[in-house]
Amino acid sequence: TTHIKFMNRMFWQYWKAACWETRTCSLGEGSRKSTTSRWQLVGFLSYITYIRMQRGWMYLVAMLDWYSRYVLSWELDMTLEMPFVLSTVQRALIQAVPIICNSDQASHFTSPQYCELLRAANVQISMDGKGRALDTIFTERLWRSVKYEEVYLHEYTSPKEARSQLQKYFEFYNHKRLHQALEYQTPAEVYFQNREQDPH
Repeated sequence: TTHIKFMNRMFWQYWKAACWETRTCSLGEGSRKSTTSRWQLVGFLSYITYIRMQRGWMYLVAMLDWYSRYVLSWELDMTLEMPFVLSTVQRALIQAVPIICNSDQASHFTSPQYCELLRAANVQISMDGKGRALDTIFTERLWRSVKYEEVYLHEYTSPKEARSQLQKYFEFYNHKRLHQALEYQTPAEVYFQNREQDPH
């Protein structure tokens, strides 16, 4: 537990410093005062994982807010084709536009369609590189929660059942599951509190 708390604290400090610098540079000199609350809504994480079925696999993509761990959008698909990733990003951008969106360097996230979608919304693109294991820590914790608290407890027999069960789980995760790192608040509580403080 002590190790987890230390990692969380170090990771927050790392991103806070990085995001402060990014926002200040993008706004120009003299803008530092106006950025004090902006870093909290600085970015989204976008990653793909697999979901075990009774027979075969499906693929899950999600857009996660860095600061609150709130899942803005997700989608499940039987293939790794581009549309399910693009629609997930589009639905997240309807809710909020981050400064940065981080992902790994999978073909979906390096594709022209994905990059153009983010650039059109003036979102800076960040991708993991060698030695950047901490960049994915929040998403990996999300996948662990999804799998151990939901997926591994069931044997989904159809895509319809998998989507229905995951819909219930993400509702629980966002609105009812308390997070120690969020001072025992839910992701939704932290996310919407922060949005109220930052109307932009």
